[in-house]
Amino acid sequence: MSVDLDQTPRSLLVCDQSSFLDEKNRVSSQVEQLHFNYKVSVLLPECSSTPSHLDSVLNSFSSFYLIRKLPIYELLDKHFLETSVYQGSVYGLSYRTRIDEDNCVALTPDGRLFLSLDKDSFQVLGVEGKPSRFNHRTNSRFVVSIDLTDSSMAPGGRSYQRLLTGLRSRLHLKTDFLLSHHPGGGASLQPLLSRYDWSEHRPEVSSHTLTHLSSPDLQSCDPHSFLEWLGAVDANISCENLSSSFLSSLVCPEPKTTLSRSLRVTICGMLLPQDVHRLIQEIRCYLEQPRLESWVSMTVHGFVDSPISWGVHEHGVLRGGENFYSLLLFHDHTYRLHLATGAHDTCPP
Repeated sequence: MSVDLDQTPRSLLVCDQSSFLDEKNRVSSQVEQLHFNYKVSVLLPECSSTPSHLDSVLNSFSSFYLIRKLPIYELLDKHFLETSVYQGSVYGLSYRTRIDEDNCVALTPDGRLFLSLDKDSFQVLGVEGKPSRFNHRTNSRFVVSIDLTDSSMAPGGRSYQRLLTGLRSRLHLKTDFLLSHHPGGGASLQPLLSRYDWSEHRPEVSSHTLTHLSSPDLQSCDPHSFLEWLGAVDANISCENLSSSFLSSLVCPEPKTTLSRSLRVTICGMLLPQDVHRLIQEIRCYLEQPRLESWVSMTVHGFVDSPISWGVHEHGVLRGGENFYSLLLFHDHTYRLHLATGAHDTCPP
Protein backbone atom coordinates (compact mmCIF):
# COMPACT_ATOMS: atom_id res chain seq x y z
CA MET A 1 0.00 0.00 0.00
CA SER A 2 1.21 3.50 -0.81
CA VAL A 3 2.63 5.39 2.17
CA ASP A 4 0.27 8.30 1.37
CA LEU A 5 -2.78 6.04 1.50
CA ASP A 6 -1.58 4.14 4.55
CA GLN A 7 -1.72 7.21 6.78
CA THR A 8 -4.71 9.24 7.87
CA PRO A 9 -4.29 12.80 6.54
CA ARG A 10 -3.41 15.37 9.19
CA SER A 11 -6.10 17.92 9.97
CA LEU A 12 -6.41 20.91 12.26
CA LEU A 13 -9.43 22.10 14.22
CA VAL A 14 -9.45 25.25 16.36
CA CYS A 15 -12.44 25.85 18.64
CA ASP A 16 -13.57 29.02 20.37
CA GLN A 17 -16.56 29.68 22.61
CA SER A 18 -17.63 33.19 23.58
CA SER A 19 -20.41 35.75 23.27
CA PHE A 20 -21.19 38.37 20.64
CA LEU A 21 -21.69 40.74 23.57
CA ASP A 22 -18.02 40.40 24.49
CA GLU A 23 -16.09 43.20 22.80
CA LYS A 24 -13.13 40.85 22.38
CA ASN A 25 -15.06 38.18 20.48
CA ARG A 26 -13.20 37.02 17.36
CA VAL A 27 -16.04 36.38 14.93
CA SER A 28 -15.69 39.55 12.86
CA SER A 29 -11.92 39.17 12.51
CA GLN A 30 -12.23 35.53 11.45
CA VAL A 31 -14.91 36.34 8.87
CA GLU A 32 -12.66 39.02 7.36
CA GLN A 33 -9.61 36.74 7.26
CA LEU A 34 -11.16 34.13 4.96
CA HIS A 35 -11.17 36.28 1.81
CA PHE A 36 -12.31 33.76 -0.80
CA ASN A 37 -15.51 31.87 0.02
CA TYR A 38 -17.45 29.72 -2.41
CA LYS A 39 -20.23 28.28 -0.24
CA VAL A 40 -22.23 29.14 2.86
CA SER A 41 -24.63 26.61 4.40
CA VAL A 42 -27.16 27.54 7.07
CA LEU A 43 -29.13 24.99 9.09
CA LEU A 44 -32.35 26.26 10.67
CA PRO A 45 -33.89 23.71 13.07
CA GLU A 46 -37.66 23.50 13.39
CA CYS A 47 -38.13 25.68 10.31
CA SER A 48 -39.74 24.83 6.96
CA SER A 49 -39.26 28.01 4.90
CA THR A 50 -36.64 30.75 4.80
CA PRO A 51 -37.66 33.74 6.97
CA SER A 52 -38.25 36.79 4.77
CA HIS A 53 -35.48 38.96 6.29
CA LEU A 54 -32.97 36.11 6.02
CA ASP A 55 -34.03 35.46 2.44
CA SER A 56 -33.58 39.15 1.62
CA VAL A 57 -29.98 39.13 2.89
CA LEU A 58 -29.15 35.93 0.99
CA ASN A 59 -30.48 37.38 -2.24
CA SER A 60 -28.56 40.62 -1.82
CA PHE A 61 -25.08 39.06 -1.77
CA SER A 62 -22.70 40.95 -4.09
CA SER A 63 -22.46 39.89 -7.71
CA PHE A 64 -19.11 38.91 -9.20
CA TYR A 65 -17.50 38.74 -12.62
CA LEU A 66 -15.86 35.92 -14.56
CA ILE A 67 -13.24 37.16 -17.02
CA ARG A 68 -12.06 34.56 -19.49
CA LYS A 69 -8.37 34.25 -20.33
CA LEU A 70 -7.33 37.37 -18.48
CA PRO A 71 -3.61 38.23 -18.87
CA ILE A 72 -2.46 38.69 -15.28
CA TYR A 73 -0.39 41.74 -16.21
CA GLU A 74 -3.74 43.55 -16.60
CA LEU A 75 -3.96 43.63 -12.79
CA LEU A 76 -1.04 46.08 -12.96
CA ASP A 77 -2.91 48.44 -15.27
CA LYS A 78 -2.48 51.97 -13.91
CA HIS A 79 -6.18 52.87 -14.18
CA PHE A 80 -7.23 49.61 -12.49
CA LEU A 81 -4.77 50.23 -9.66
CA GLU A 82 -5.95 53.80 -9.11
CA THR A 83 -9.71 53.22 -9.33
CA SER A 84 -9.95 49.78 -7.71
CA VAL A 85 -6.89 48.35 -5.97
CA TYR A 86 -5.82 51.52 -4.15
CA GLN A 87 -9.42 52.11 -3.04
CA GLY A 88 -9.52 48.73 -1.26
CA SER A 89 -12.00 45.85 -1.19
CA VAL A 90 -11.12 44.25 -4.55
CA TYR A 91 -11.21 40.46 -4.55
CA GLY A 92 -9.70 38.44 -7.39
CA LEU A 93 -9.01 34.72 -7.80
CA SER A 94 -7.95 32.49 -10.67
CA TYR A 95 -10.77 30.12 -11.62
CA ARG A 96 -10.52 26.38 -12.15
CA THR A 97 -6.80 26.32 -11.49
CA ARG A 98 -5.40 23.62 -9.20
CA ILE A 99 -3.05 24.77 -6.47
CA ASP A 100 -0.97 21.56 -6.56
CA GLU A 101 -0.54 21.53 -10.37
CA ASP A 102 -1.32 24.87 -12.04
CA ASN A 103 -0.26 28.48 -11.69
CA CYS A 104 -2.73 30.20 -9.33
CA VAL A 105 -3.35 33.88 -8.64
CA ALA A 106 -5.11 35.82 -5.89
CA LEU A 107 -5.69 39.55 -5.34
CA THR A 108 -6.72 40.49 -1.79
CA PRO A 109 -8.67 43.60 -0.71
CA ASP A 110 -5.60 45.13 0.93
CA GLY A 111 -3.89 45.26 -2.48
CA ARG A 112 -1.67 42.20 -2.27
CA LEU A 113 -1.03 40.04 -5.32
CA PHE A 114 -0.19 36.38 -4.73
CA LEU A 115 1.23 34.07 -7.39
CA SER A 116 1.62 30.35 -6.70
CA LEU A 117 3.83 29.11 -9.53
CA ASP A 118 5.47 25.92 -10.70
CA LYS A 119 9.27 25.97 -10.83
CA ASP A 120 9.58 26.69 -14.57
CA SER A 121 7.11 29.59 -14.45
CA PHE A 122 8.81 31.09 -11.40
CA GLN A 123 12.20 31.02 -13.10
CA VAL A 124 10.79 32.57 -16.28
CA LEU A 125 9.03 35.36 -14.35
CA GLY A 126 12.30 36.49 -12.81
CA VAL A 127 11.09 38.18 -9.61
CA GLU A 128 11.78 37.42 -5.97
CA GLY A 129 9.81 34.66 -4.28
CA LYS A 130 10.20 31.79 -1.87
CA PRO A 131 9.71 28.01 -2.00
CA SER A 132 6.22 26.84 -1.10
CA ARG A 133 5.81 25.49 2.42
CA PHE A 134 3.91 22.58 0.95
CA ASN A 135 6.32 21.27 -1.66
CA HIS A 136 5.78 17.52 -1.95
CA ARG A 137 8.82 17.43 -4.20
CA THR A 138 11.96 19.45 -3.49
CA ASN A 139 11.37 23.08 -4.48
CA SER A 140 8.87 22.23 -7.21
CA ARG A 141 6.63 25.18 -6.34
CA PHE A 142 7.25 28.83 -5.44
CA VAL A 143 5.17 31.67 -4.03
CA VAL A 144 5.47 35.33 -5.04
CA SER A 145 3.80 37.96 -2.84
CA ILE A 146 3.65 41.61 -3.94
CA ASP A 147 2.12 44.57 -2.13
CA LEU A 148 0.73 46.62 -5.02
CA THR A 149 0.09 49.57 -2.69
CA ASP A 150 3.73 49.86 -1.63
CA SER A 151 5.58 52.91 -2.97
CA SER A 152 8.19 50.65 -4.56
CA MET A 153 5.44 49.22 -6.81
CA ALA A 154 4.21 52.59 -8.09
CA PRO A 155 3.64 52.52 -11.87
CA GLY A 156 6.83 53.42 -13.70
CA GLY A 157 9.12 52.36 -10.86
CA ARG A 158 11.84 49.73 -11.22
CA SER A 159 10.05 46.99 -9.23
CA TYR A 160 6.76 47.65 -11.00
CA GLN A 161 8.39 47.56 -14.43
CA ARG A 162 10.24 44.34 -13.66
CA LEU A 163 7.05 42.56 -12.63
CA LEU A 164 5.10 43.99 -15.58
CA THR A 165 7.77 42.89 -18.04
CA GLY A 166 7.91 39.43 -16.50
CA LEU A 167 4.16 38.92 -16.75
CA ARG A 168 3.72 40.55 -20.16
CA SER A 169 6.85 39.55 -22.11
CA ARG A 170 8.25 36.42 -20.48
CA LEU A 171 5.67 34.35 -18.60
CA HIS A 172 2.51 35.28 -20.58
CA LEU A 173 0.34 34.07 -17.69
CA LYS A 174 -3.37 33.96 -18.60
CA THR A 175 -6.23 32.44 -16.63
CA ASP A 176 -9.97 32.62 -16.18
CA PHE A 177 -10.39 35.05 -13.32
CA LEU A 178 -13.10 35.80 -10.74
CA LEU A 179 -13.31 39.45 -9.73
CA SER A 180 -15.51 41.33 -7.30
CA HIS A 181 -15.52 44.75 -5.66
CA HIS A 182 -17.27 45.78 -2.46
CA PRO A 183 -19.45 47.69 -2.24
CA GLY A 184 -20.92 47.69 -5.75
CA GLY A 185 -17.70 48.49 -7.56
CA GLY A 186 -18.80 47.28 -10.97
CA ALA A 187 -18.37 50.73 -12.51
CA SER A 188 -14.69 50.94 -11.57
CA LEU A 189 -14.09 47.48 -13.06
CA GLN A 190 -15.75 48.24 -16.39
CA PRO A 191 -12.64 49.55 -18.24
CA LEU A 192 -10.84 46.27 -17.46
CA LEU A 193 -13.88 44.12 -18.22
CA SER A 194 -14.52 45.83 -21.55
CA ARG A 195 -11.24 44.57 -22.98
CA TYR A 196 -12.07 40.89 -22.50
CA ASP A 197 -14.79 38.27 -22.65
CA TRP A 198 -16.64 38.52 -19.35
CA SER A 199 -19.94 37.67 -17.67
CA GLU A 200 -21.63 38.85 -14.49
CA HIS A 201 -22.96 36.31 -12.00
CA ARG A 202 -25.05 36.36 -8.88
CA PRO A 203 -24.60 33.83 -6.09
CA GLU A 204 -27.05 30.93 -6.34
CA VAL A 205 -29.38 30.29 -3.39
CA SER A 206 -31.05 26.92 -2.81
CA SER A 207 -32.97 25.39 0.08
CA HIS A 208 -33.95 21.91 1.15
CA THR A 209 -36.45 20.87 3.83
CA LEU A 210 -35.41 18.02 6.13
CA THR A 211 -37.93 16.00 8.15
CA HIS A 212 -37.34 13.88 11.25
CA LEU A 213 -33.70 14.89 11.44
CA SER A 214 -31.70 13.33 14.28
CA SER A 215 -29.71 16.01 16.09
CA PRO A 216 -27.01 15.54 18.74
CA ASP A 217 -27.16 17.15 22.16
CA LEU A 218 -25.17 20.32 21.53
CA GLN A 219 -24.10 20.66 25.16
CA SER A 220 -22.35 17.30 25.34
CA CYS A 221 -21.33 16.62 21.72
CA ASP A 222 -17.59 17.07 21.07
CA PRO A 223 -16.54 19.38 18.19
CA HIS A 224 -15.26 16.63 15.85
CA SER A 225 -18.45 14.60 16.18
CA PHE A 226 -20.61 17.70 15.74
CA LEU A 227 -18.81 18.75 12.55
CA GLU A 228 -19.00 15.21 11.17
CA TRP A 229 -22.75 15.19 11.77
CA LEU A 230 -23.16 18.68 10.31
CA GLY A 231 -21.15 17.69 7.24
CA ALA A 232 -23.36 14.66 6.71
CA VAL A 233 -26.47 16.86 6.93
CA ASP A 234 -24.99 19.35 4.45
CA ALA A 235 -24.09 16.55 2.02
CA ASN A 236 -27.53 14.96 2.42
CA ILE A 237 -26.02 11.77 3.87
CA SER A 238 -28.25 9.81 6.22
CA CYS A 239 -27.02 9.26 9.77
CA GLU A 240 -29.68 6.64 10.42
CA ASN A 241 -27.32 3.77 9.67
CA LEU A 242 -26.42 0.57 11.41
CA SER A 243 -22.81 0.28 12.51
CA SER A 244 -22.58 -2.79 10.25
CA SER A 245 -23.75 -0.89 7.18
CA PHE A 246 -21.45 -1.42 4.20
CA LEU A 247 -22.28 1.91 2.53
CA SER A 248 -22.01 4.19 5.56
CA SER A 249 -21.38 3.80 9.28
CA LEU A 250 -22.20 7.44 10.05
CA VAL A 251 -24.59 7.76 12.97
CA CYS A 252 -25.85 10.76 14.91
CA PRO A 253 -23.88 11.13 18.16
CA GLU A 254 -25.65 10.11 21.37
CA PRO A 255 -27.56 11.44 23.17
CA LYS A 256 -29.75 12.76 20.40
CA THR A 257 -33.13 14.29 19.73
CA THR A 258 -35.34 14.37 16.64
CA LEU A 259 -36.19 17.61 14.86
CA SER A 260 -39.58 17.31 13.18
CA ARG A 261 -38.54 19.65 10.38
CA SER A 262 -35.43 21.65 9.52
CA LEU A 263 -34.31 23.84 6.65
CA ARG A 264 -30.91 23.75 4.99
CA VAL A 265 -30.17 26.89 2.96
CA THR A 266 -27.09 27.09 0.73
CA ILE A 267 -25.59 29.95 -1.24
CA CYS A 268 -22.75 29.38 -3.72
CA GLY A 269 -20.54 31.73 -5.74
CA MET A 270 -17.74 34.12 -4.97
CA LEU A 271 -18.98 35.26 -1.58
CA LEU A 272 -17.49 38.32 0.10
CA PRO A 273 -16.78 38.50 3.86
CA GLN A 274 -18.89 41.66 4.16
CA ASP A 275 -21.98 39.78 2.96
CA VAL A 276 -21.25 36.86 5.28
CA HIS A 277 -21.04 39.30 8.19
CA ARG A 278 -24.46 40.76 7.29
CA LEU A 279 -25.89 37.24 7.22
CA ILE A 280 -24.54 36.56 10.71
CA GLN A 281 -26.19 39.71 12.04
CA GLU A 282 -29.51 38.71 10.49
CA ILE A 283 -29.27 35.22 12.00
CA ARG A 284 -28.73 36.82 15.40
CA CYS A 285 -31.92 38.87 14.91
CA TYR A 286 -33.75 35.71 13.85
CA LEU A 287 -32.67 33.94 17.05
CA GLU A 288 -34.10 36.70 19.21
CA GLN A 289 -37.62 35.64 18.22
CA PRO A 290 -39.34 32.97 20.36
CA ARG A 291 -39.22 29.57 18.66
CA LEU A 292 -38.91 25.88 19.43
CA GLU A 293 -35.18 25.63 18.85
CA SER A 294 -32.68 28.18 20.15
CA TRP A 295 -29.75 27.66 17.80
CA VAL A 296 -28.69 28.00 14.16
CA SER A 297 -25.52 26.73 12.49
CA MET A 298 -23.65 28.40 9.62
CA THR A 299 -20.69 26.91 7.76
CA VAL A 300 -18.49 28.93 5.39
CA HIS A 301 -16.24 27.09 2.93
CA GLY A 302 -13.18 28.71 1.38
CA PHE A 303 -12.13 27.92 -2.19
CA VAL A 304 -10.18 24.66 -2.17
CA ASP A 305 -7.57 25.91 -4.66
CA SER A 306 -7.06 29.43 -3.35
CA PRO A 307 -3.35 30.29 -2.99
CA ILE A 308 -4.04 31.72 0.47
CA SER A 309 -6.38 31.18 3.39
CA TRP A 310 -6.77 32.73 6.87
CA GLY A 311 -5.48 36.17 6.04
CA VAL A 312 -2.41 35.87 3.83
CA HIS A 313 -1.20 32.46 5.00
CA GLU A 314 -0.25 30.10 2.19
CA HIS A 315 -2.83 27.45 1.36
CA GLY A 316 -1.81 24.06 0.01
CA VAL A 317 -3.70 21.13 -1.47
CA LEU A 318 -2.52 17.57 -1.91
CA ARG A 319 -5.37 15.52 -0.46
CA GLY A 320 -8.33 17.64 0.55
CA GLY A 321 -7.79 21.39 0.62
CA GLU A 322 -10.29 22.09 3.38
CA ASN A 323 -10.39 25.58 4.81
CA PHE A 324 -13.68 26.44 6.47
CA TYR A 325 -15.27 27.67 9.64
CA SER A 326 -18.51 26.68 11.29
CA LEU A 327 -20.41 29.01 13.58
CA LEU A 328 -22.99 27.69 16.03
CA LEU A 329 -25.15 30.59 17.23
CA PHE A 330 -27.46 30.51 20.26
CA HIS A 331 -30.40 32.69 21.27
CA ASP A 332 -28.52 34.17 24.26
CA HIS A 333 -25.88 35.68 21.89
CA THR A 334 -23.27 33.07 22.74
CA TYR A 335 -21.56 31.15 19.98
CA ARG A 336 -19.15 28.33 19.21
CA LEU A 337 -16.68 28.87 16.44
CA HIS A 338 -14.88 25.97 14.74
CA LEU A 339 -12.06 26.67 12.28
CA ALA A 340 -10.75 23.73 10.27
CA THR A 341 -8.02 23.06 7.72
CA GLY A 342 -6.78 20.00 5.90
CA ALA A 343 -3.47 18.23 5.59
CA HIS A 344 -1.59 21.03 3.82
CA ASP A 345 -2.36 24.27 5.61
CA THR A 346 -1.22 26.38 8.52
CA CYS A 347 -3.10 26.51 11.79
CA PRO A 348 -5.98 29.03 11.69
CA PRO A 349 -5.06 32.18 13.65
